[in-house]
Amino acid sequence: MIVELPTHILNHLIHDEPYCRQVIPFIKPEYFEGKHNKLFEIIVKFVAAHNKLPTSKILELELAKQTLPQDQITSLFELVQEITTKSDVDIDYLLSETEAWCKDRALYLAIMESITIIDGNHQTLTEGSIPDIMTDALSVSFDKSVGHDYIDDADERFEYYNRIEEKLPFDLEYFNRITKGGLSKKTLNVCLAGVGVGKSLFMCHMAASALAAGKNVVYITMEMAEEQIAKRIDANLFDVPMDSLETMTNTVYSSKIKRIKNKSTGKLIIKEYPTAAANAGHFRALFNELKLKKNFTPDLIFVDYLNICGSSRMKGLGNSINTYSLVKSIAEEIRGLAIEFAVPIMTATQTTRSGYSNTDVGLDDTAESFGLPATADLMFALISSEELEELDQFMVKQLKNRYSSPSDDRKFVIGVDKTRMKLYDVEQSAQDDIAAQAAFNDRPLNSFGDRESPDHTYEIQV
Repeated sequence: MIVELPTHILNHLIHDEPYCRQVIPFIKPEYFEGKHNKLFEIIVKFVAAHNKLPTSKILELELAKQTLPQDQITSLFELVQEITTKSDVDIDYLLSETEAWCKDRALYLAIMESITIIDGNHQTLTEGSIPDIMTDALSVSFDKSVGHDYIDDADERFEYYNRIEEKLPFDLEYFNRITKGGLSKKTLNVCLAGVGVGKSLFMCHMAASALAAGKNVVYITMEMAEEQIAKRIDANLFDVPMDSLETMTNTVYSSKIKRIKNKSTGKLIIKEYPTAAANAGHFRALFNELKLKKNFTPDLIFVDYLNICGSSRMKGLGNSINTYSLVKSIAEEIRGLAIEFAVPIMTATQTTRSGYSNTDVGLDDTAESFGLPATADLMFALISSEELEELDQFMVKQLKNRYSSPSDDRKFVIGVDKTRMKLYDVEQSAQDDIAAQAAFNDRPLNSFGDRESPDHTYEIQV
């Protein structure tokens, strides 16, 4: 008689403790069918309650408690008798086969659930959930790691401390300083700015800089047309005002594109989605399609911008969904993409109405959801004022930084050429002025409301 793999699995669950401890966390009851499903549930329940393996006699006693039709009870007793004697299947082989079986079952169940969703028969999930369902099914594996052992894994930890991390550097000195060399893989990085300040300008400059450095870039836009984003990047890379692009001859334009192509080994893909109509599932499908059709794998991803994305887990605003939960969900899903594809993702968000006119923006000025800064790895504000505009500068203020301490270089300035969509480093004297002003603002107030000077005399603020 041929014994099915599920029967061998149940056999070793009651006879081999190392096997049982290793596979139980990863096997779901729904992977089994019929009598195997019920017996598996009984075994798992006993192990959880008593922290030891059940014998066949214990299983028979447990079956006697069940209120099931007699034919099912009889079938379960027969299955228990079948696994009473330990199987002679090699453990390593069985572990490998069990993992493969779990993967096959997970994928089959995911496909069946997706069909139910497509047919409109699922009670809670929508078609936007299908990519996540399939991803979860394809990611099934028996992870043997049980965590980092502080003592035994000390050597590996030391190597980690001294490992040179691969980063994607900025072309701006102070951004490299605050990130210790550039953006890390698997991170979500957020630019906070008011309406019209320069969120898209910053990201277009970053995209152009990465392309010039030979990196593959994906720029997702849900606010402007693909051509408008490309126009801004043209102005940056050509180093010409945007208005001049409309009067440029085809010969000149082609020669500039050819020069960029010869200098860079990277590619830039700009993809437009309708506002609030695309979510992490759509982005994942795009990246997979680019890899399949163009053999293109991104080194850096831009999402312009996060608040106008959709969520694959939540269907817009409703009676039970608030903006905090929605935006936090979107941020978590996009950061999940960064981890899944091992790339840094740069995105942006808007300030609140009060933050728009604030020259000292804080995390509490984040529009719609404080859940976004809670999820981000790096978050900084771009600040503009009449004085800064006259100097062609942005002030940058660190709001959250997992790369280094945000108190180091908390505020600094960068130059901006809005006609060419370019950012650049400014002279050190401008940074010194910002540092001095920040130090002055950090001094305590005296009883008259004035700042104390370093020698404890008083300076009157003008």
